[in-house]
Amino acid sequence: MHIIRRAALAAAAALIGAAAPSHAGPAYITVGEAAHALLAEVAPQAREHSGADVPVMLPAARGSRALAAGRERVRVVEIDEARLPALSQAVHERLHRCGGFVHHDSLAEALATLHRLQQPAAAAATPSYAIDDSSTVTPLLAQMQDSQILATIERLSQFQNRYYTSSHGQAASDWLASTWRSLAGGRTDVQVTQVQHRGWPQKSVSLLIRGSVKPQERIVLGGHLDSIASPAGNEVRAPGADDDASGVATLTEVIRVLMAANFRPTRSVEFIAYAAEEVGLRGSAQIAARYARQKQAVLGVLQLDMTAYQGDATDLWIFTDYTHAAQNQFVADLAAQYLPELTVGFDRCGYACSDHASWTQRGFAASFPFEASDAHYNKAIHTAADTTATFGNHARHALKFGKLALSYAVELGSD
Repeated sequence: MHIIRRAALAAAAALIGAAAPSHAGPAYITVGEAAHALLAEVAPQAREHSGADVPVMLPAARGSRALAAGRERVRVVEIDEARLPALSQAVHERLHRCGGFVHHDSLAEALATLHRLQQPAAAAATPSYAIDDSSTVTPLLAQMQDSQILATIERLSQFQNRYYTSSHGQAASDWLASTWRSLAGGRTDVQVTQVQHRGWPQKSVSLLIRGSVKPQERIVLGGHLDSIASPAGNEVRAPGADDDASGVATLTEVIRVLMAANFRPTRSVEFIAYAAEEVGLRGSAQIAARYARQKQAVLGVLQLDMTAYQGDATDLWIFTDYTHAAQNQFVADLAAQYLPELTVGFDRCGYACSDHASWTQRGFAASFPFEASDAHYNKAIHTAADTTATFGNHARHALKFGKLALSYAVELGSD
């Protein structure tokens, strides 16, 4: 069986590699231990420059709120850029998970990231985690609709793919920006922009509600816009309904409800649909790096990457590694306060499993609530079968995350 799997993986890697130039130049990544184990098969010429054991907090047992200190080996590796899609696909097929590595602009930046991970500093600024704005939150929760989330998922899934270098990925960014501008309704304190990135055409999309009292302080809620399937390319079908049209659609419903209610936060609240997550968290990495250089006072980050598929009896899962423990507790407390009918579990997902990692490694407080445990999430992702059918053609599970995200935005945004 192991030989068969290795042969299949080698064939998949060859197919993916054939879709890209045989040598696209060197790329520098930091990679977790599980994804690193696949490099010898998908990229045998990859060169390791450095490695270190990184401290992480892990549930004492899957689902448990009790945490224990752990470590993960993270390495700095130089790899042919053309092999990165093969690595991403191998992580999905063999490890049954996403991510596992972060793309960096240079070897120096990759080494600096490894250094920061070894001695993670406390978040530069964190707010009070008191839950004290139920008079605003509760009426807004009643306005949220799973049918609205489903409609947005279906629209994003209609693009042939949303791959970060494809024309469809660019069109999806344009459509989402137009949709968010329409929801903003011309409010002068709301700004919708498309963020241009170095190295690829797909733009991230941002909607910023400027704070009325403390506009310099910011809360960020994000999901990723791009989608991927094997072999990656302009015409391959990659609907990405769950991964991550569901997260972007969930954020879009939060925006719709906040705009309809004329919500005006004390702090600035920003929603971001990141480009190029599937190929090393590139979009979020560039945005987080820019905010760190600008010394932006980002007080909290919430990531929604896959919200529609309920793979466990437990409703909401919070990943504890490469996230902020105090904010994770706050997110769990929000669920207890506003969604008491739901159950909450805790799990780990490994290095760089989604865009929250880009913020954590820059010293910002980030949390990642997820649709299921790491063992039971939607396994149709990264294929043409990642459609709404995999989660029953409804968005009732995603609505739970929408309500959680709205309570997060209001409670932290209102100071």
